[in-house]
Amino acid sequence: MIRTKEEIKKMRRAGQVVAEIMEKTRESVVPGVTTLQIDKVARQVIEKRGARSNFLNYHGFPAVICTSPNNMIVHGIPSDYKVQDGDILSIDCGAIIEGYHGDAAYTMAVGEVSSLASRLISVTEKSLYAGVVMMKAGNRLHDIGREVQSVAEAAGFSVVRKYVGHAIGTAMHEEPQVPNYWPGTPGPKLKIGNVFAVEPMVNVGTPDTIELDDGWSVVTADGSLSAHFEHTIAITEDGPEILTLP
Repeated sequence: MIRTKEEIKKMRRAGQVVAEIMEKTRESVVPGVTTLQIDKVARQVIEKRGARSNFLNYHGFPAVICTSPNNMIVHGIPSDYKVQDGDILSIDCGAIIEGYHGDAAYTMAVGEVSSLASRLISVTEKSLYAGVVMMKAGNRLHDIGREVQSVAEAAGFSVVRKYVGHAIGTAMHEEPQVPNYWPGTPGPKLKIGNVFAVEPMVNVGTPDTIELDDGWSVVTADGSLSAHFEHTIAITEDGPEILTLP
């Protein structure tokens, strides 16, 4: 899907709401806070900015953010879980403005974390930006995942295969999907006006996953730590523009 400049302008506005959600939720994360309290912070930002949540009631999801600690990869449901010193916490969030979506995620350290956890967070974020660099008209879609995979695996980590990025616009999840790895084919050419949510999920151990009985939460099969970073990025005449940066 090719988005017009006017459409990207609306997505930029949605992205700024998402950026504020990330900023305010990050500020709220301290040892002892519950993930449900963090969700409340995100709700306040959405309400203040006159936006709508694209997570709430999505296939029945009960919150406006996903909160995934430690070995939980994605889709964690906010609850009475109290964040602890030494945890790492992934927060995935989104917003809708005038019918257009923004989507982003980050992983943060809570207090003092292990050197392994710290390195995992750093590498996962670097892998995202390595993918973003490839988002130029004329390159191929799967060039993005090739770079993500290269950075993650060079550090000794693995990239989740089952859950991937996606095109985004008037729906949160649009085609085509954006793998975080090289799937063996180059994929379609990238064009000016394409907008994608790129979101590497990187594990310390194997890439294998397990979905929990709540029907949402996804954890690493081997119990190892996982990190998740995501931005919504438009391909413009000047190269990639990250719409969910402050």
